[in-house]
Amino acid sequence: MADRREHNGNDYDRTVTAAATPAIDLVARSGIVYRLHAYASPERHARDRDRRPSYGTDAAVALGLEPARVFKTLVASVDDEMVLAVLPVDRELDLKRLALARSGRKATLVDPVVAQRATGGVIGGISPLGSRRPLPVVVDASASRHQTVFVSAGRRGLQLELAPADLVRLCSALLAPVARDHGPG
Repeated sequence: MADRREHNGNDYDRTVTAAATPAIDLVARSGIVYRLHAYASPERHARDRDRRPSYGTDAAVALGLEPARVFKTLVASVDDEMVLAVLPVDRELDLKRLALARSGRKATLVDPVVAQRATGGVIGGISPLGSRRPLPVVVDASASRHQTVFVSAGRRGLQLELAPADLVRLCSALLAPVARDHGPG
């Protein structure tokens, strides 16, 4: 795939011609180095909801990436405050750790419809960047182990690659250990 440098110094995949998303607009304005990666996102149906792999795992497979570098964004509530939790697609959110990271008592996942309404994204395309409503962000500490990580660019089938430090800075995020390995099953 051919790459070129845009006048502002950002890398991007020239095959991506879709309209910019709020996440892409945010990183483009920031002046950081980033790269967009498009892939064919499989269609999901209501009956597939409990089926693994997830949208994030689909992205890792389609892009030939180690799942630990591809991060999903989950919308949770910590003591009734919505929070975006960003963690590797091959891990689960530890709600107790998330509550502790936010100095709260209890964390729960938010209903998908509420999550979509709050962020302006769709399930499988929610980005920690450019949310409709500014929400606190917690990025799993494992992100700092990688030179770059991948997060949704704001729509299914489009991933944004950037340095973890840039992700944390752009989100004004807290870096904390909030992920755990998948349980048995």
